[in-house]
Amino acid sequence: MKIIIFGANEIGFMIANEFYTDNDITVIDEEKNKVDAFNKLDVGFISGNASSIEILKQAGIKDADVFIACNHSDELNIVACLTVKRLSNAKTLCFVRKEEYKSSLNITKDADYNSDFYIDNVIWPEDLLTQEIFRIITVAKALDVEYFADGRARLLEYKIPKYSPLVNTQVKYCEFPKDTLIVGITREGELFIPNGETTLLEDDKVIFMGLSHSLNILAGKFFHEKEFVKYVTIIGGGNVGLKLAKTLENLNLKLKIIEKDEERCNLLSEELNNVLVINGDGTDLELLNEEDISSSDVVVSVTNNDEKNLLCSLLLKHLGASRVISRVSKDTNIALFEQVGIDIAISSKTASLNEIKNNIKDTNIGILATVEQGQGEVLNIELSKEFQTKKLMDLKLPAKAILGIIQRRNRIIIPHGATEIMSGDNIIIFTTSTNAPIIKKFFGG
Repeated sequence: MKIIIFGANEIGFMIANEFYTDNDITVIDEEKNKVDAFNKLDVGFISGNASSIEILKQAGIKDADVFIACNHSDELNIVACLTVKRLSNAKTLCFVRKEEYKSSLNITKDADYNSDFYIDNVIWPEDLLTQEIFRIITVAKALDVEYFADGRARLLEYKIPKYSPLVNTQVKYCEFPKDTLIVGITREGELFIPNGETTLLEDDKVIFMGLSHSLNILAGKFFHEKEFVKYVTIIGGGNVGLKLAKTLENLNLKLKIIEKDEERCNLLSEELNNVLVINGDGTDLELLNEEDISSSDVVVSVTNNDEKNLLCSLLLKHLGASRVISRVSKDTNIALFEQVGIDIAISSKTASLNEIKNNIKDTNIGILATVEQGQGEVLNIELSKEFQTKKLMDLKLPAKAILGIIQRRNRIIIPHGATEIMSGDNIIIFTTSTNAPIIKKFFGG
């Protein structure tokens, strides 16, 4: 594919770095905005503004398949995408930082307006980050949560605690509920695909796929006693904190939000109905003790400062908080946060990259999700009419991967070796990012 990226910033680099080996990439931006990391990539670079028709023509917009606008200016991104729609058939993906732009730009695609003046996909990173945190919060003890098939199937990731009956047990001897599969294990920072002989160890991060009901049984049996999260504290009342609180307050949870700025607290109090708003500093140890924050089922630190989020999270872990989720602005900090004991570190940039992957589809293959900072991928593959029916045990995949879910019309099937897969099936496969290109090629992607 020919992909044009407007924005030579960190997000632009992440996108270019992900796709440049298999695609023709051109980056547009002013030279002064170009991050040094681009110098190591085999991509074209044009100095200029992508809202200019001449610059777009110079980049070859008429032959482009995808145009991604991730410049720091919302307005320039919008103008560039709308200009591209006038010049080509390229799919447009537009990054915005303001909620009002997300809402108004989506309206332009509504059929009631009968307009070809639209943007294919509007990406608001803070919204994606909020959605990801919400999914994780609502499943007790989970490190990652992804939904498939309208919520009827899921991916859940858990860390194996010290006294778990799973410790030092081979997978083939683990009595996991029917319709669940273990598809990946991260050990000492490295993700791999397990088999029946694999022995589970303390602190392994284990990834499961299966029917939602069966995964609930598995979670209750091995990873947590209480089924629901009831008490959540949010540190930071910015856009993410406010949106997260709004999303959670309808779930009948006990919610607190701590915000340092008094004026912002007043706004939060007006916007939120069932949330206790506390004017204070999340790094104030006395405040954390007075409000008994450490007894929360989940504490989420989502200020826009990595250092403050890290300090808040470390204090809460020191006080005994059972699960802490921290927002990370710089992706390079994710590993650091996890190394010092933060349960879950999440970046809006990573969430945005996942959204880009979901929108750039290889023929019959799409990417539903990535896990462990991109080490693993969940692929959605539509089997063609020419595919010959065969049993899963006879499929003979060329690289390690696990077929976790089959969608056949309205049925959801968690397969085993004797399960037949056939033309027209949508199959969901878990594999490592290293093996993903091999699996895609095998299925015609």
